[in-house]
Order: sequence, then C-alpha cells, then structure tokens
Amino acid sequence: MHRWSELFIPTLREAPADAEVASHKFLVRAGYIRQLAAGIYSYLLMGQRSFNKIIGIVRQEMDKIGQEFYLPALHPRELWEASGRWSVMGDNLFRLKDRKGADLCLGMTEEEIMTEIARKELRSYKQLPQIWYQIAPKFRDEPRPKSGLLRVRQFLMKDSYSFDMDKEGLDVSYLKHYDAYCRIFDRCGLRYVVVEAYSGAMGGSESHEFMVRTAAGEDLIVSCEKCGYAANMEKATSKLARVEDLPAAGDGKPQEVHTPGQKTIEDVARYLGVSPKNKIKTLALMVNEEDPDTGKSKPRAVVALLRGDHQLNEAKLSTALAGQAARPMQEDEIKDLFRSPAGFLGPIGIDWARELQDSGRPILLVDEALRDRTNLIAGANREDYHLKNLTTGRDFHPTAYADLRSVAAGESCPNCGAPLRIDTAVEIGHIFKLGYKYSESMGVRVLDRNGKEVTPIMGSYGIGMERILTAAIEQNHDENGFWLPPQIAPFEIVVTPTNVSDDKLCNTSTEIAHTLEAAGFDVLLDDRDERPGVKFKDADLVGIPFRVTVGKKVTEGTVEIVQRSTREIHDVSIGAVKDYFTGLLRPAR
Repeated sequence: MHRWSELFIPTLREAPADAEVASHKFLVRAGYIRQLAAGIYSYLLMGQRSFNKIIGIVRQEMDKIGQEFYLPALHPRELWEASGRWSVMGDNLFRLKDRKGADLCLGMTEEEIMTEIARKELRSYKQLPQIWYQIAPKFRDEPRPKSGLLRVRQFLMKDSYSFDMDKEGLDVSYLKHYDAYCRIFDRCGLRYVVVEAYSGAMGGSESHEFMVRTAAGEDLIVSCEKCGYAANMEKATSKLARVEDLPAAGDGKPQEVHTPGQKTIEDVARYLGVSPKNKIKTLALMVNEEDPDTGKSKPRAVVALLRGDHQLNEAKLSTALAGQAARPMQEDEIKDLFRSPAGFLGPIGIDWARELQDSGRPILLVDEALRDRTNLIAGANREDYHLKNLTTGRDFHPTAYADLRSVAAGESCPNCGAPLRIDTAVEIGHIFKLGYKYSESMGVRVLDRNGKEVTPIMGSYGIGMERILTAAIEQNHDENGFWLPPQIAPFEIVVTPTNVSDDKLCNTSTEIAHTLEAAGFDVLLDDRDERPGVKFKDADLVGIPFRVTVGKKVTEGTVEIVQRSTREIHDVSIGAVKDYFTGLLRPAR
C-alpha cells in the first residue's frame, strides 16, 4: 500500500524562474525531478516510477524484434576515430583522459560499440540478421541546456542497431522498428506524426522521425492534412505556384542596371519595380575539403543561388555537398572570388566547376526553383550595379541543381497539392538506414553463401525516454497541472479521503485502495492530514489520471470518481469501484 504520508513527493506552488515550457514547470512542481546542474537532473520517486513504466513498454516491444544488451558509457577514442566521428562531433562529445593519458569519451550513441562487437563476433551470413538494443544513459555536452528534460546533457535512451546481409534485409529490419515504434508510442498514449527526416551526422539514406506537435518543440515539421504527407523542415518539399518571368529588356542579353546603394533583395526589387520572385539571391559560402594531392584540408568556395524570396535550408545544402558543413564567406574571401563587395554578388564572370569532384574551381549550386527561369535579376559583381536578363543554363552554368530551400506554410503539398502547414514539434524517436558508413569504416566482414567476404549493412534506431514523458505532459496539461496516460503515470488512481479524522472515511478509503491494488492497479492513498482543497490541488498537479474522492456520500454507499483530463465526476457505489476501473482501464481483461 502506497501512502502519500510516507512518500517523498515534494510539490511546489511556484515553478522555477527559468522554466519556460509546461513540462519543465510541472515536472519540478510535481516533484518528479530536481536539477543538479545545468542540463543534469535527478529523478525522484514520481519521475522514476513513470520512467520505469515507459522503459517497461519499450522493453516489451523491443524484445519482440531484438535482443537487449548493456554497453559501457566510457568509449575509447580509437573507435570513434575509426568511424570518423571523433572530430565530426566536436564539442558535443564529452571527452576525458584516464590516468595513463588515454583519450576516452562518454557515449552519446552506440554505433561504434555495437559495430565493434559485430566486427569481432560476426563471421557468417548464418548469424544474420541481428537486432541489438540497449536502454542506458547517454551524454551530450549541450551548449545551451534548457526546457527541463527537453534539452539536457545526460539522458536516458533506447538505441538499437540492425545488421543485415543486404538492402532487402535492412528494409525488413527498418520496418520492424517502424512498427515497434508505432506500438510503443500508441501504448504510451501519445498523439504523434511520423515524418521523413534528415539523417545529419548519423549518416545513411532513409530516415524517419516520430514527432509530437507542441509549442515547446524546437523542430519544425511540414505536413498535409489532406493526404498525410509529413516531413521535417530539413527534408520537406513542396510544389511552387508558377511565377511569370519578366519580359526581356533590350536585345535580351545580360544588361547592367545602376542600383546605387541598393544591397538587399527587397531594396533592389523595390528600386527596379519587380517582385523578389524575379531576383536571384546569391549566398557566398566556404567548405573545407581534402586536397587530393597533399591529403590536407583546404577551403573551397561554394555559391548557392535561390529565388529572391526563398530561404536557404542548411541541411539540404549539406546533403548537396555530400555531408560537408558550410560557413559564410568572410569579406576578403568574397572580394577574392567576386571582385565585388557583398550586396552586388551574382553568378556571371566566374569559371564554375563543372562537377562537384572538380576541386580546382568554385562550386555553383542552383536551387531547383530557378531551373528553366528566364530574365532574372542578380548582382553584377560590381558595386552599385545589378544585371537584368539572366537565364539559367544560358548565361551561367551550374555545377549542379539541388533542392536548397526551406518550405513555407501555405505552399502546395508535393503529393496532392493541398496547402501545407508548419508546426513546432518535439522528436520522440528517430530511425535511420545507416548503410555501410560504420560497418565499412570499422572493418566488419562476414562470409556470404558463396564463401565471399562481404560487408553487412546497418540501421540505427533511437527513442528518448525523457522525450516520451515531456511530450505527454506538453499534450496533457492545464493551469493546475497535468495528467498522464494511465499506462505511463506513476500511479493510475489516487484515493482521497476528505477528512482523515473520520474513521468511516479512512477505513473506506483504505478498503478501496486495497481492493484496487489487489486487482492490479497502481494506487496511491492520500492519507495526509490536510484540508481537502490541498489534497485536490496536489492530485490535479502530479499527473495521476483518476481520483477517487471519499467524502460525505459514503453514508449513501457511494464515492466520487474524477477523471483528471475532462474533470468529469461520476458517482459510483463503493462495491462497484473495482469493476468501474476494470472496465475503463483494463478492457482487454
């Protein structure tokens, strides 16, 4: 029997001053968590009970498709060097040295460790496929911890990894995870959407994120309510309405026009009396690439052209550059390439690379929205001048066309043409088809049916445990507190006698709590000597979905059952309380 008077549930009237989102405010106020340091939290009784339930659901569903491991949090530098991520992860990786001076890091994911096990243990196709998972703490040196458990430096994660002989096998493992994730999030009572996603530093081809729409989210998702299309902002596409091109001026050839002091897209468009949609936005960037002759890193110019009213999507740019990250050009670099100050840049007069592999010349990437456009306006690479009559493919030749822009709300769905919506969201799960990125670089080899040595193909799949809890609170709260889905709540039912000095009320409350507990429900008996209002406020605050109020109606043989989410009150006879909850919470039994 769990009695409130004997438990440590330190509820607070006020939220921390730095708490901005609902989940942060209520997790602290309800006594689920306490902060130890920036981005580092202790989970108290209520929080740990909820996490244990979430972990139980995740473990049950993952055991249907995979095998649970438990891996070290300390990783040798050599493994992360082998995968190439020791430098790629930069300051996000917690790094340390042991007493002998050897470099180590705290694991933020387990690709390297799982791949190392596979490298040493897998020898034959007969051992594949394999799906291995673990549920354990992960570490990220987050530069700006915020929003409670949404952006932290230590977090609890389920991460799993698949090893298959070929792409067809990976498709099967990927679908198993997709279906398992849907079952997990359904059982956790979340309203979520699955979106096409960008793989980022994880690498790989296909990727999906499981997202919960909430104002507390820092990710953007694009979706169509008509056909169900959904993607994150880094991956989303849309159909653009046709733009009428400007008529050719003069003989139709590129023509300089004086634009004194007009540097921005909007200023030039206004000055020339045209729409920004008829202008080219020129973005000057730099990447570091390896010199094929010396093997050393050297800078290379990358110029991206977009329609004047569009915004560059950095993830899409990175994809177009085979994963390389770009930075803005500095003033001296701009003058070296364009011979012009910023504000008047354009693609004319520069010898662009004909292909991405042509390392001797700068790269010109042109967004797909500019393909086949005519009579556009761009900078003339001369101060106070722009050019009219620019036509892509005639007056300048791109190194490559690519989708570089961010989708905007209201643009047409790429599948059905309906208007797209954009929402902020929290990611609760992410699955990747990694391909051969880790197995190849770390030397995993097995023999196929013909005795030939081949490299297995991999997948990687993650779920953030804290994200499940925080997303549930973000979806289910009001000004007084929150309510969790029963399957992940620390307790399903709180039994509340209104007066503990009344033996009749106390005895009835204890009897109800014992009966419900014996029936398999998680029950908390609020036996504190407090006013009913205090108890009711605490019950509203701490996330328990149902309250049984044992008060004056006991003389009539009834109690009140309050559903926290709806505030609905039902009078139920004392003898029927167990059956009431069995029908409501245990319909499968």
